[in-house]
Amino acid sequence: MAPKTRAQLAEALRKREVPEEAAEAVLSRFSELGLINDEAFAEAWVDSRHHGRGLAKRALAAELRHRGVDSDTVNEAVERLDPDQEAETARRLVERKLASTRSLDPQVRTRRLAGMLARKGYPSGLAFRVIREALEQEGIEMEEGFPDS
Repeated sequence: MAPKTRAQLAEALRKREVPEEAAEAVLSRFSELGLINDEAFAEAWVDSRHHGRGLAKRALAAELRHRGVDSDTVNEAVERLDPDQEAETARRLVERKLASTRSLDPQVRTRRLAGMLARKGYPSGLAFRVIREALEQEGIEMEEGFPDS
């Protein structure tokens, strides 16, 4: 069984029709014993999903909120990601996808790469900066009006 947040465990107990008072007592005791720790869960989630899937802060925060982690804990966990680390991950994602787009028009390549980064939660300014750098390394000059110019 994968680690769960307190909210996820509370929902599982609700579905099994465990009385609310009993569920709360169990969850509180688990928290006291360190068996439930949303802060540790959030930190591990951010590390795992950022390094494994390349997700950016925005996407990681949305996933944690969806799992019932409170906003303060979410913010603490995602702020641990260094902006330079996030930019480097975006660069690696673009590099991986770049070769499969070589036969396409630069504007089409840019749209596809930007879409991929957007789905992973990267801000558009960072995405277009990283894409421009990658295309310029291939000798492709982006025309005026390129986002983030």
